Amino acid sequence: MFDADPKSKPVNTKLPKAVIMMIEKGNLVMAIKTLAADENITMDAAKVRIDAYETEIKVKQQQKLNTIASKQGIPSQAINFDREPPVDIHQERLIKNRVKTTQSEQSFKSLQNGVENKLGNLGYKKPLIPFWVKRLLVIAIIMVGLFLILWRVFG
Repeated sequence: MFDADPKSKPVNTKLPKAVIMMIEKGNLVMAIKTLAADENITMDAAKVRIDAYETEIKVKQQQKLNTIASKQGIPSQAINFDREPPVDIHQERLIKNRVKTTQSEQSFKSLQNGVENKLGNLGYKKPLIPFWVKRLLVIAIIMVGLFLILWRVFG
């Protein structure tokens, strides 16, 4: 769960609307510069005020989420801002001659291997000539036949 630092001294979190809009859009650098220029304070002081404002917003959001979760019967530990995306602990060592595949490519290959194993267990064997090659061969034979017929008629 997100907890504000209780030791921090209270800071005036009242900010101009333009700065609040910049913070909501994620443009923190511009918000700090604007606040420092508007109120003639240092960048560090502006950063502290903006951080305090963000902390206040996060606390309010967490409280709202907790009340909604308690109404719906969801445990409050399931909803928090502190979670980070999972990091892959088992990272492979880089090998020069091998291209690292993405997760989607690995899942496709595992699916393909599973289908091939299932077909192998059923006794299915791949045809010598794929179906699309047979189809192209039939189309080519028909075209050659039509060419020869038209050549004899008009030639």
